[in-house]
Amino acid sequence: MRWNLPFLSSGSLFPANAIAVDLGTANTLVYVKGEGIVLNEPSVVAMDRETKKIKGVGLEAKRMLGRTPEGITAVRPMKDGVIADFDVTEKMLRYFLELIIEKHVFRVKPRVIVCVPSGITEVEKRAVRDSALGAGAKEVFMVAEPMAAAIGVGLPVETPTGNMVIDIGGGTTEIAVIALSGIVSDTSIRTGGDEIDTSIVQFMRSVYNLLIGEPTAEMIKIQVGSAAPMGEEREMEVKGRDLVSGIPKTVRVHSAEIRDAMQQPIQQIVDAVRRALEITPPELASDIVDRGIVMTGGGALIRGLDVLLTQETGLPIHVDEDPLTCVVRGTGRILDDEEKYWSVLST
Repeated sequence: MRWNLPFLSSGSLFPANAIAVDLGTANTLVYVKGEGIVLNEPSVVAMDRETKKIKGVGLEAKRMLGRTPEGITAVRPMKDGVIADFDVTEKMLRYFLELIIEKHVFRVKPRVIVCVPSGITEVEKRAVRDSALGAGAKEVFMVAEPMAAAIGVGLPVETPTGNMVIDIGGGTTEIAVIALSGIVSDTSIRTGGDEIDTSIVQFMRSVYNLLIGEPTAEMIKIQVGSAAPMGEEREMEVKGRDLVSGIPKTVRVHSAEIRDAMQQPIQQIVDAVRRALEITPPELASDIVDRGIVMTGGGALIRGLDVLLTQETGLPIHVDEDPLTCVVRGTGRILDDEEKYWSVLST
């Protein structure tokens, strides 16, 4: 359901206690109207296996990944951009919202906008809505992540000019062509930073017989990972457990090896961009030739990905200065200028 403009005539849809939430696979960010981003934490929850009592949320819980004793488990309740564990997601969201509400002393329950993947199903939407309501929201609105990202980088989404955005998150890659405050064509694949981490874990296991965890794989991706040759190659030491002897060992990996290990998920992203361009209406495609493509999300930080996409498409790729916060910044702009952006919301 989309809102019609007359609904706004009775007063502000989003008063001072409105909150925007980017509920991501990797990180959850919260924006409070008039104040900006007030929370940026990993989407991880540590809990007791038997009592289900929360032992840690966010960064505190992420530090426990792969390190917990038998009675405690650290889980990521979001998978592929959507809710994988409803109960844990609600507890995580409740914890974050209670932190914000307590800090800002809201007298009434806040209205909340939640960013969701453009390819989300109605069942998944209902799970997001119920989680936010259960966590203490008065009303819940939703906005597609590519739309929020486009608004966040300052693209004129309300004009007839075509704007193309690639938002690469932890669980999904969203590619959308936007014009007149709507998504004209979009391609969403459930491949993102997590898939790249998994490919590095599998590479270390098959080539070096070394077992590593996801946090180590993420560190390898950040330090030596790349999507295309960048001239200067890098090396780093990786510590893990030898699968043959069972004892810890250290190996040295080269950036060229990691680039090959990352090739499959990176190619899936490239193929998705090609498909998105193929279904773009001709008039909007000509705008994209002139304006280029904007890349946002944590995946935009992978070295050489913009170079690779430029080589594959022949189009200029622009990476935002702070790609990790584009989506929540865009949602914040919706809160601050609701009359301009009212049509991008749904319930």
